[in-house]
Amino acid sequence: MVGTVMFGGALLPTSLSLLWYCLYLLFLLSSNRLLAGTGAIMDSGEYSHKNSGECSENINDVSPLKCAFAIFDADFFNDTKIAEITKGAIELNIPISRANRKLVASTNGGLHDPSYLVFNPDWGSEQVQSKSKRFRYPSLSGIQRPESEEDIAYMTVLELGELIKTKQITSEELTRIFLHRLKRYNHVLEAVITYTDELAYKQAKEADEMLARGIYLGPLHGIPYGLKDIIAVPQYKTTWGSTTFKDQVLDIEASVYKKLKSAGAVLVAKLVTGSLAYDDIWFGGRTLNPWNIEEYSTGSSAGPAASTSAGIVPFAIGSETSGSITYPAARCGVTALRPTFGAVGRTGVMSISESLDKLGPFCRSAVDCAIILDAILGKDPYDLSSRDISLDDPFSVDITNLTVGYMDDAEMEVVHVLESKGVKMVPFELNYTVDDVQGILNFTMDVDMLAHFDEWQRSGEDDSYEAQEQWPVELRRARMIPAVDYVQAQRARGKLVREIRESFSVDAFIGNATDWEKVCIGNLVGMPVLVVPTGFTKISDPPPHGTRRRTAITTGIYAPPNHDHIALALAMAYQSVTTHHRQRPPIDDLGRNDLMLDSISAQPDHRCSETIPCL
Repeated sequence: MVGTVMFGGALLPTSLSLLWYCLYLLFLLSSNRLLAGTGAIMDSGEYSHKNSGECSENINDVSPLKCAFAIFDADFFNDTKIAEITKGAIELNIPISRANRKLVASTNGGLHDPSYLVFNPDWGSEQVQSKSKRFRYPSLSGIQRPESEEDIAYMTVLELGELIKTKQITSEELTRIFLHRLKRYNHVLEAVITYTDELAYKQAKEADEMLARGIYLGPLHGIPYGLKDIIAVPQYKTTWGSTTFKDQVLDIEASVYKKLKSAGAVLVAKLVTGSLAYDDIWFGGRTLNPWNIEEYSTGSSAGPAASTSAGIVPFAIGSETSGSITYPAARCGVTALRPTFGAVGRTGVMSISESLDKLGPFCRSAVDCAIILDAILGKDPYDLSSRDISLDDPFSVDITNLTVGYMDDAEMEVVHVLESKGVKMVPFELNYTVDDVQGILNFTMDVDMLAHFDEWQRSGEDDSYEAQEQWPVELRRARMIPAVDYVQAQRARGKLVREIRESFSVDAFIGNATDWEKVCIGNLVGMPVLVVPTGFTKISDPPPHGTRRRTAITTGIYAPPNHDHIALALAMAYQSVTTHHRQRPPIDDLGRNDLMLDSISAQPDHRCSETIPCL
C-alpha cells in the first residue's frame, strides 16, 4: 500500500513527485479556496475573517509551503520568514487584492479604469510636437469609373474618393457594391462577424447629401470600410470573436470609429477577430487566406486582412499586440501599417495590454495607409497612452536625403528599387544584449491581459474558450507571475529600448516583417513598421491540374517611433514603380467541394445586422 500524508483535507501519496505536490499546493493557494484549519474548500473563493487567525496559527508548519515558494522562484526564505510572509498575505495582501478587484475588475475587457503606468516610446530628449496640420494628398485627375464592379472594388481609397468627388459614383452605390461582395465571398472566407447594412446606408446617404450641398470632407468621404470586432460601435454587437461575448452590445463609441465617421467613411461590417484577439480562430470558424483558401489567414486581425485582400472592403482597421497586423497582412498580401505606439487612441477597444496594443490600417497601398493614418491619428482624451504626435507629411519627404539600412532577410528588390530612386542603402543589423525579448513580451502581455480578464478566469468562463491551448493556458500561467518579476520585465524592456535606440544608426531599415524576434522587439519598443507586398510564388504541393493560388512575399519597412512618415514615404516610392500591391487574389479559384454564392437573395444567413457564424 502506498503511504499517504494528510494535507488540506486531501490524502496525498508520499510517492508523489515534488512537481505534482507543488502543483497541488499551488492550485489551493492561487485559487484562494483553502479554508484554514478544516481543510475544506470554499466554492465562493472567500476567506472568512473568523478563520484567518486560525490559518495564521496553523501555518507555522511551513514545510508544505516551501514547494509553493519554489514555484515562485522564492525558495530562499527560511521557515520563520515563510510563516511571516504567509500571515501577512492572509491578513493584508488578500483583502487589498480583493478590494481592488471589486473596484475595477468586475467587468472584462479592460474598457474602463486603465492603468496609470503608461509606456512612452519616445527616444531620448527629442521633442515631439503636437499634430498641427493634415497631410497634403496627391491630386488625381482623369480617373474614370471602370465598367465592372470587380474593377471598382480593387481601386484604391484615393481613386474611389476621386470617383465620389467627381460624382461618377455615389456613396450609396459604392456601399451596395461592397456589401454585395462581403456577402458573396464571406461564405468562403469566414471574415465577417456582423454586417452593418442599416448603419452603412444611413451614413452613405448622409455623405451623398453633404456632397450635393457642396460639402466634401476629404478622400474618405463616402468610402466603405470594416472594423475588427474588438472595436465598439453602439447598437451593434462587439463579440471580441468569443463564444462568451458573442451577444455583447456595448453602448460605447470607439474613438477610432468616431474619427472615421467624422472623415465621412461608411462602416459596412464588423470583421473577424480571433477569439479575444488571439490568432484566427473565432466562435464561428476560422478565417481563410484569399490567396490560398486552403490555408488560414493567421493573426487576430484575420478579418481585416482577408477582407482587404479579397476586395470586399477598400480598407479596414485592425490591431496588434504581438504580430496581429504584420502576420495576417503578410499572409494575405496586403499593405498594412503598425503605427508608433500611442499614435492612435484606443477608447472603446478591447484591451490586451495598455503598453502594447496598437490600431492600424489594412489597405491596397501605402498611399491609402497614409490617408487612413492621417484621419485616425491623435490624442484620445480617455486613452492615457495616446499622444498628439507631429509626423512630417509623408508625401513631402525627400527620400534622397535618407540613409536606409537593409538586413540579411530583406527583400532585395525593395533595396534595389529604393537605391535607384536615390536612397542611400547600407547593410544594417540591430545590436542589443537583451537575450529573451519574447519572455519580456510574454510577461507583459499575459499579466496585462489577465488583469483585463480576471473575472473571466475566476468564473470559469475560460473553459468555453475556442482554443484551450491559447489564452486559457497562458493566463493560468500568468497568475503565477509575481509582481516583482513583472516589474523586472519592464526594467529589461527599458534596457532593450535604450539599446535599440543606440543601435538605430539609420533613418529606417528593411527587414522581414514576420521574423518573430523583430515582431517582439518592434512591439516592445513601440516602433512602426509598414508591411509591403513584394511578389508572389507558387504554393507548395499544388494540385496536378494547376492553380492560380499563390503565396505572398512581403517585407517590412521599419522606422523609429514617431517617424511613421519615413516608412510611408519609402513604401510609396517603392510602390510607385511596382505593381505587386495591385495584384488580385484568385478568390474564385475554389476547390471541388467549395461553393460560390452567385445569388445571396435566398440566403437567410445574410440578413441585415445579424451576427453570423459563417460555416
